[in-house]
Amino acid sequence: GFKEYFAVKATPNPFILKIFKDFGFGCDCSSMAELKLASAAGFTGDEIMFSSNETPAEEYRYATELGAIINFDDITMIPYYLENVGELPETICCRYNPGGTFSISNHIMDNPGDSKYGMTREQMSEAFMMLKQHGVKHFGIHAFLASNTVTDDYYPMLAEQLFTLAAELKKECDVDIVFVNLSGGVGIPYTPDQEPNHIDRIGEGVKQAYERVMVPAGLGDAKVYTEMGRYMMGPFGALVTRAIHEKHIYKEYIGVDACAANLMRPAMYGSYHHITVLGKEDQPCDMKYDVVGSLCENNDKFAIDRMLPRIDKGDLIYIHDTGAHGSAMGYNYNGRLWCPEVLLHADGSFSLIRRGQELKDYFATLDCFSEFGMLFEDN
Repeated sequence: GFKEYFAVKATPNPFILKIFKDFGFGCDCSSMAELKLASAAGFTGDEIMFSSNETPAEEYRYATELGAIINFDDITMIPYYLENVGELPETICCRYNPGGTFSISNHIMDNPGDSKYGMTREQMSEAFMMLKQHGVKHFGIHAFLASNTVTDDYYPMLAEQLFTLAAELKKECDVDIVFVNLSGGVGIPYTPDQEPNHIDRIGEGVKQAYERVMVPAGLGDAKVYTEMGRYMMGPFGALVTRAIHEKHIYKEYIGVDACAANLMRPAMYGSYHHITVLGKEDQPCDMKYDVVGSLCENNDKFAIDRMLPRIDKGDLIYIHDTGAHGSAMGYNYNGRLWCPEVLLHADGSFSLIRRGQELKDYFATLDCFSEFGMLFEDN
């Protein structure tokens, strides 16, 4: 069996979650807010995977009330749960961190040894034995070793590692392992020249690893889960902004009415997002621009030295591949407000699925300020 648990953190909107529920997906949640969204969208019980770290007791309690599958990030969370929540559910998952570096074809993809997530190999055995002693009957294994991989080899290699671990833990601890969760990490090509992942080849690679490792180990009934967010939503969203200023100093700048508060990735990670100037798709890209927002931070740039068609004030600029980790990572620095979210339907119609933030929303938590009402006099 297979199930995709959509990573709510990528696009935390109940309208989107409801669409995925119709496809039989589950939800991967990591906070109280994400649990609430999943519940409101109709997800219940083991349709929810709760994978959190440094988790407050109230979030464990609420996840347990929903019947969600708890994924322990650390062995110390077991006594913490017992002390603060109570009896453990019959099914529990544990997150594994193999340490070292994770490489594919001699290329280092990421460095799990520097990651705050997961348990060591020794801790996995210890955790399973501890959980078993406290009445847990069914076990899952989870790991996330690399982010936004654009290679067909990542999931199959991760699966081989986790399937081998599952076989070892089944034998060592005499436990019933009912699923292996490959989490996320399957990425998208942000640059036009990048080759996309081939999900059919990835699936075939995982299937071969399953038949090679799990079936001979007596784990042929165990399910495989994934938690893809970026792959599911990234290419299917865009940030649409308007050019409102031009600046000619040591470089050519185009100022737009969006900023890093609407899309953090370029400022935070130096990430590339392709840009189209709407209505000028066929014009030559013979102008070099920095496309910038209005934040008081010099890294508030959607593009640096990008060759684009000539941009005039009023032009609409389409920033690609923002459907995951786009507005979800929005923030309010400089008092900048979140933009609305609009859903394009298959028939060409549109609907508003999140209104734009207003000043009253930004000021709402200042109701302890004695002159609170003055903040709204001009609204």
